[in-house]
Amino acid sequence: MTHILTALPRPVVAIAILHQNDRFLMQLRDNIPTIAYPGHWAFFGGHLDPGESHEAAIHRELLEEISYDPPDLTYFRCYSDSQVIRHVYQAPLTVGLAALQLHEGWDMGFLTLEEIRQGGCYSEKAGYVCPLGKPHQQLLLDFWQERLKLSSSCPSEI
Repeated sequence: MTHILTALPRPVVAIAILHQNDRFLMQLRDNIPTIAYPGHWAFFGGHLDPGESHEAAIHRELLEEISYDPPDLTYFRCYSDSQVIRHVYQAPLTVGLAALQLHEGWDMGFLTLEEIRQGGCYSEKAGYVCPLGKPHQQLLLDFWQERLKLSSSCPSEI
């Protein structure tokens, strides 16, 4: 008898880089061992529902998780590895933290570029420095590099 191993389809997620004044809004994921990146800073977003586009998913996820629908959400890029396919969107956060309602996760807050490079950020709710998920750190560093390239290719006004 021959056994054929078939690969299970990788999960597909839509996530958002929300930024304000060179800081990035992140979710501190619940510290539950059965979820991906427990107790880590990560992006808001999540899995696509069956038949749902990644664009529809990111709008739905942001509304579900923080009651926010960014007016200028644009596609950044797709990251794919052996574990997951991530569709990454970006948008300026046009409201303050007080206007957001955290419905999922342990905490939320802004991370600076320095905290991203260091790989962690203090959480008041946790009471300690929580790590940034490695893929999330790399995505933010890639995004920052892309922003630097774009700003250096556009001449400033005289």
